[in-house]
Amino acid sequence: MADVLPLVEARLRTALGEPDARAAVTFLGTERIEVLRFTDGDIVRYATLGMSAQPMTDPTSAVADSLKGPRAELILSVRAGVADTDKVLRPLAVLAASPQVEGLVVASGASLDVGEPLWPGAPFTSVLVAEPGGLVEDLDLDEPLDPVRFLPLLPMTPNEAAWKRVHGAQALRERWLTGGTDLRDPSRKSVALD
Repeated sequence: MADVLPLVEARLRTALGEPDARAAVTFLGTERIEVLRFTDGDIVRYATLGMSAQPMTDPTSAVADSLKGPRAELILSVRAGVADTDKVLRPLAVLAASPQVEGLVVASGASLDVGEPLWPGAPFTSVLVAEPGGLVEDLDLDEPLDPVRFLPLLPMTPNEAAWKRVHGAQALRERWLTGGTDLRDPSRKSVALD
């Protein structure tokens, strides 16, 4: 069976161009996670590479299937030059390793928290996982493997994360839309939640 990661990297390059930087992080007991940086004008995109090497497994399953199960990579888009967002590499790698480390199945609508600012001075410690298929199309793999989904991450302030836990992901997305929130602004304030 073909290695998934070269196919994933080729899909990222097709959709986002050539990466201008990459970093790798390895956590004890996990496979290596890389984070690629793509710059497009004033937008910087960080994409993980390695999370999709193994399928995510429901932690309540008695036996882990080494072939079947959802596969994903994470993508974060922010405006360049406003904050030192390159420091997000390690937190992104931590999030991408969470299926291996914590047995999480990462899907749209989920909240992921790193417990510290995503980059120095960031007002965000968590992200909302958005719907796949917009920026980078899903990557279909040979049967019986599930496709790789490229999940956009939307940074959340602690207030937004708490509000989302009560009201749900869709309600928070509607607040952002109604408030005209620039979700790519790395120093934005919380949307009005009254």
